[in-house]
Amino acid sequence: MERESFESSEIAVLLNADFVCIKVDREERPDIDHIYMQVCQTLTGSGGWPLTIVMTPERQPFYAATYLPPYDRGGLNGLDSLLPRIATLWKSDRQAAVTAGREISSWIKKTTAPRSGMQLSPDIFNLAYKHFQQLYDRDYGGFGRSPKFPTPHNLLFLLKYYEINHNDKALEMVENTLIHMYRGGIYDHIGFGLARYSTDREWLVPHFEKMLYDNALLAMSYLEAYKLTGNDLYRRVAEEIFAYVLRDMTSPEGGFYSAEDADSEGEEGRFYTWTPAEVKEILGSAGISYCKNYDISETGNFEGRNIPNLISNPDGINLRMDSETERQALFASREKRVKPLKDDKILTAWNGLMIAAMALGYQVLKDQKYLQAAEQAANFILQKLRREDGRLLARYRDGEAMHLAYAVDYAYFIWSLLELYEAGAQGKYLQAAKDLNNDLLKLFWDEENGGLYFYGEDSEELLIRPKEFYDGAMPSDNAVASMNFLRLARKCGQTEMEGRAEEQFKLTAAAINENPTAHSFWLLSALYQRYEVHKIVL
Repeated sequence: MERESFESSEIAVLLNADFVCIKVDREERPDIDHIYMQVCQTLTGSGGWPLTIVMTPERQPFYAATYLPPYDRGGLNGLDSLLPRIATLWKSDRQAAVTAGREISSWIKKTTAPRSGMQLSPDIFNLAYKHFQQLYDRDYGGFGRSPKFPTPHNLLFLLKYYEINHNDKALEMVENTLIHMYRGGIYDHIGFGLARYSTDREWLVPHFEKMLYDNALLAMSYLEAYKLTGNDLYRRVAEEIFAYVLRDMTSPEGGFYSAEDADSEGEEGRFYTWTPAEVKEILGSAGISYCKNYDISETGNFEGRNIPNLISNPDGINLRMDSETERQALFASREKRVKPLKDDKILTAWNGLMIAAMALGYQVLKDQKYLQAAEQAANFILQKLRREDGRLLARYRDGEAMHLAYAVDYAYFIWSLLELYEAGAQGKYLQAAKDLNNDLLKLFWDEENGGLYFYGEDSEELLIRPKEFYDGAMPSDNAVASMNFLRLARKCGQTEMEGRAEEQFKLTAAAINENPTAHSFWLLSALYQRYEVHKIVL
């Protein structure tokens, strides 16, 4: 949309004539994105990005859409016809737009309040397992058809459910998913790391964008699976994810970058795809077997080119070490291509996830470099993204820290500090976790109804002050905070934190009971509360 619509001089004239145009980075300002995505879902019945909102000067929205082309096509309204209609409405019947904006705003405020006072169903964990079983794709792993998102916290819940209940089907769902994701094109077999999601059921064609948070949560999933099964494949995938992050996504100062784009040279996936001729030119005669093993053909599996994958080669899982020399040669050649744009923002929340993953990596694999990387990144956050008064900030780039941190920044970073402490790092990380948790409660906790607001009481006042309970691509801030409260209660004897977690469970119990698969991290936290009872603290 940026390229097609906003860079069109004809559309720019229409926009600038009647509108004040504001472009929001949804990763820097997730509070704005969260609120107006709710508006879009309310008005249209669906959501997504790019998100387009038209609102009054009082920030009350009266029109919402996702992608808008420059001109009418395929049943979609184009900006060239839509913008004049909206401008005419504003000039001729402004009160209708203002009234609609007020009504929508009022409705959003009412619908964002969760029902409280309920209890989790006594059978909620078994119910969640059965729901996942119904959604499970037995042939290719994952849940649902397409597009398929990894949603690693679903896997983490099922692993813990298996560990407690010894339900082999739960473990089978996770293992089948982890193996098929690795075999698919969503996994970068040349340079490692996983893309954001697969456009198809088989995990073949990804949206080639790589996100830090996905790779952090997936590394945790592979590590937990390795702990339970001893399957060496899971260890290797976790190590390769970390190798990718340490090589390509780590700043000289130690923080982790946010993402890599899908496009290069104007084409999605151009950097990651191959022809047989390219492979054979690099590998010589060894290229013939490599192409056969990794599904690289003359016809291609993606727009005339090829995404390396092992979907049709189940024995190929054991090929990696045998073809490591070939992989390195292809990687060296690929490094000479035009690379996708790297989003070099350092986000506190996403860094929290990767620090937690690296700390867990050290606990499981005993490789010192993971602990060192985790400590370096944590120290970077504590030094560069924390004001003198202790207030956490959300984003760092080019020497500049900006935006007051959101509840998710606090929750994820506290999680990482607890993992660091459990990995045997210094006690200062536990103290920092306690201090930041106190700040989280002071700035975000709703004393009247319970739960954490999305943004702090010292932040800019927006249309509403929402709370996030649903586990989407990442776990919700409230869900992660509930786990942090329980862990702090048991590590530090802060029994009042158990009470905070219990308040959160009561606040979100109705939603969890209605849709348990959309609250998998909540269920993980509840399992911890009920079953993780044997702890020795020295």
